[in-house]
Amino acid sequence: MKEYFNSEYPSVDHLIKKAKKRMPGFAYDYLSGGCFSEVNLDRNIADIRKVQLKPWYLGDYAGASQKTELFGKTYDAPFGVAPVGLQGLMWPKSCEYLAQSAADHNIPFVLSTVGTADIEKISKITDGDFWFQLYHPAEDELRDKLLDRAWDAGCKTLVILADTPTFAYRPKEIRNGLSIPPRMTLRNIFQMCTHPTWSFSQLFAGAPEFETMKPYIPKGLNMKHLGMFMNKTFSGRLTEAKIAPIRDKWKGNLVIKGVVNPEDAELAVKLGLDGMIVSNHGGRQLDRGQSTITPLQQLAPDFKGKIKLMMDSGIRSGEDVAAALASGADFTFLGRTPMYGVCALGQHGGHHTFEMLKKQLQQVMEQIACAKVEDFPRHLVS
Repeated sequence: MKEYFNSEYPSVDHLIKKAKKRMPGFAYDYLSGGCFSEVNLDRNIADIRKVQLKPWYLGDYAGASQKTELFGKTYDAPFGVAPVGLQGLMWPKSCEYLAQSAADHNIPFVLSTVGTADIEKISKITDGDFWFQLYHPAEDELRDKLLDRAWDAGCKTLVILADTPTFAYRPKEIRNGLSIPPRMTLRNIFQMCTHPTWSFSQLFAGAPEFETMKPYIPKGLNMKHLGMFMNKTFSGRLTEAKIAPIRDKWKGNLVIKGVVNPEDAELAVKLGLDGMIVSNHGGRQLDRGQSTITPLQQLAPDFKGKIKLMMDSGIRSGEDVAAALASGADFTFLGRTPMYGVCALGQHGGHHTFEMLKKQLQQVMEQIACAKVEDFPRHLVS
């Protein structure tokens, strides 16, 4: 694979500035925003940056490897692409671009149920090597159809979502008309007209849709009725009674996303789940919740080794990946950062972002004399 790294954008902050210039305001707000006053969104970033690492400067050191084993597969780096809904609204074909980049870099890509590419397309792009994140349907029949499609497409790791029991209150999305049902205001139309690259790319790609869900959506629904249909279709709150039949049916790896307390973690272990992702949905659901690095550090002593322990939300750099690994994570995922890359640089944005993250992480490992990803916890300053 040819390396693609644009030295004009060596950090996520540079990507954010470029992306903001290229995107209509409503699309940028959807990507960057949180819920309520965005307190927890900011806390995610601030708290992970408080983590300190201890270096060793004397003695022999043979170098660092980012190779990471997870569920029997060896990835080239200890991070993957978190599930993101409506990627195509933020940048046309971004779901497909990121899936291809992740496959090229040998890192996991997680497709959301409400992504803008369907299961079968992502399977083709990744040669069946992808994860699928399930929003729990209200009806068992639809649940089983989605699970069968994912399995038949080659997916071996299913992620069930725990941290969206209700629709979030996100003022920016409400003001921009991106609540369900969405509405197109004069301001939004003006923003599209003043961002022609996004608009023409969107015109060429076609309007973003919930592609995986299209076979189950009645034809001819207007946006109001589509919103009502989606509200009725999904039942957000997970329970033991909902998880158990999924565990029985799904023969691959089963991961729960959104665990932040020991009671939920104990239940995940009891139900035979293979992994859990400590997450607060990127600060988009509960503004008064903890940052993700805090419960990760609390859960790691009791659960690391019993179940694969992963984390997302607040990770913006290779340094942040290192901080999460040192705090007890076996693996990490990033949602916004790869999206900023694609929104800034289009088709090459995923490649650039993953190269950037690997370069940053490699520097940290070499600086502190960490030879392997699993050695990070011994470098944590507690």
